[in-house]
Parts: sequence; structure tokens; C-alpha cells
Amino acid sequence: MRTFRLALIGFGNVAQGFAQILRDRGDWLANHFGLRLSIVAVNDMQLGSLYAPDKLDPQALLSAIETVGHLNDLPATHRGWDVHQTITNSNADVVLELTYTNLQTGEPATTHIRWALESGKHVVTTNKGPIALHFPELHQLARSRNLEIGVEGTVMSGTPTLRLGREVLAAAGIQRIQGILNGTTNYILTQIEAGASYASALAEAQAKGYAEADPTGDVEGYDAAGKVVILANLLLDAPLAMADVDRTGITAISAEDFEQARASGKCWKLLGTIERVNGQIKAGVRPTLLDRAHPLAGVKGATNALIYSTDLLGEVMVSGPGAGRRETGFALISDLLAMGRQ
Repeated sequence: MRTFRLALIGFGNVAQGFAQILRDRGDWLANHFGLRLSIVAVNDMQLGSLYAPDKLDPQALLSAIETVGHLNDLPATHRGWDVHQTITNSNADVVLELTYTNLQTGEPATTHIRWALESGKHVVTTNKGPIALHFPELHQLARSRNLEIGVEGTVMSGTPTLRLGREVLAAAGIQRIQGILNGTTNYILTQIEAGASYASALAEAQAKGYAEADPTGDVEGYDAAGKVVILANLLLDAPLAMADVDRTGITAISAEDFEQARASGKCWKLLGTIERVNGQIKAGVRPTLLDRAHPLAGVKGATNALIYSTDLLGEVMVSGPGAGRRETGFALISDLLAMGRQ
């Protein structure tokens, strides 16, 4: 039985979803895959910082958040370590970087990942910022130290989008990738298609937790653009930056545009597209009017979907949840199991 000792940087929704999976299925995962996943450190700017070199109990962590709203009262060998101490001084084998996403600078997550790699620790992250903005540099740093960076959860949550493309479809010759990469906007567009106004659809998305109080990152296409950059870098070996993505959000669709779509039996979707054109990679995020027969037209609500266009297999479509605490927590499990196999 192999054991991975884990340091969690951030203990928000994704980390808590991951802890729930370990609580409920940790023994089964260990017995089935021969890999024991053990949390030894948690560092969260608001909830507290703990380190116990043997292990921290996932149920105790979750109960503390539910009952008192912080981790400070739990027994631990060390409390109050800062992030650098947690990453470099703990006995963790893998650092899970789960702090908030910043698509302008990638910080502080990028620095956390550098610290982990420089201290000889593998990294798994669901944070789009560092991967969209700094993946080539971080990947090279990891390779130079014979370390791994797991990034499955940065695109389409726990749906195995990147692994499918990198490990299975790459040999089929991927020429084009297109899909619905943002669940918030797809939910809003689905509600408007059913007759809601943009304002009410947005308010409902916010009430359900799909959209933030400031929805700009979603509705203006920045979140989808970050995922497009990640797909281009990892699957098409194209060193794109956010500025290379031709981006237009759903606020550009007028009420008249929606009415015309209804009248013509079509629907609007915010699509991210990466394709090879005359030897160059073109990337964009834009509202697209689709016929009802298009495979992406039937993708409703907060669901994400992606179509890979390949030389050998034609089109391959994958669809699944693009968000959710347990769904994204599963992406961490997926990456850790892949590391264990290697």
C-alpha cells in the first residue's frame, strides 16, 4: 500500500468536497487502487492552519467548519503556520493548491505552486489562473525536478476532459476543440431560451450559487477564455495567452437577438473554440447561434460539453458537470490516482 501525504492550501468548497470523498470512500480507494490518501496539513487564510505529520481526520475537519466555522480548535502538532511554512516544512508528498482563481496574475496560487515544486513536492490544482497564465514555466520547473502537476479540474471540473484529450485522443490527431466551457452562462442562456429575462436568469443563477455577486468573469467570457488557453497549451501544444483569445461575452446578445433565435428555432450558446487554420492556432470565445440539430444545442443548464474533432476518429463529444464541490473534488482524486499509477 502506497501513501500520499497531502497538504491542502485553501479549504473552501472544492477542498471540502475532496475531504467528503476521502471520508466516504477513502478506504475503498485504498483497497481498490492501492493508494492511501492522507491529509496532513490544511492552510486557509480565513479558516485556520493545521499540521499533523501523521494525519488529520477528514470528518473532524468538516465537522469543525460546520459547527464553529474554523479549524483552530482541532488538535494538531503545529497551528498557525503561514502558507510557505505549510508547503515547505510539512512532510507532504503532494500539495493541493485550492485557493481562489485570479486570471489577471495567477497569484497567489502560482507562487504556491513554485514553492511546492522547489521543495520537491508534486502539485495538484483546480486553479485556472496559474495554468492559463504560467503553465509552460511551471511544467518545465516540474520536469526539471522529476515532479508532476495534476490539472484535470481546471477544465470541466471532474469530467475527464483533459485526460481524454492528452492520453487518448492526442494520437487521433486533434484539429479542433469546441464546446460549452462555462456552466453559469449556459444556465443563463437556457433560462432565457425558456422565456426568462436576462436579469431574472442572472439573479436565479446567483441564487443557486452558479454565478458570483460580480458575474463579469463568467458573462463576459473570461472564465471560458482561461479554459481555452489551457486546452490550447495542453492539448495542441500552442503557447497561447489570454490576450490571444478573441473574446465576446453573452452581454453582447440583445433581446432582439434572442427573439430572432426563438422565431427561427435556434438557440444561443457561448462557445470556446480552438482550431488549426493554415498551420496556426486560432482561439475564440463568442456567442454562437446553433441549429437545434447541433449536438451542443441540447446541452442545458449548468452542464458543460466539448467536441474534439480528430483526423482518425472524427468528432468525439464529452459532456458532464463543469462545477460543484464533490465533482471538482473528484478531479483531485483522478489526478492523485494517476500520479499513484506512475
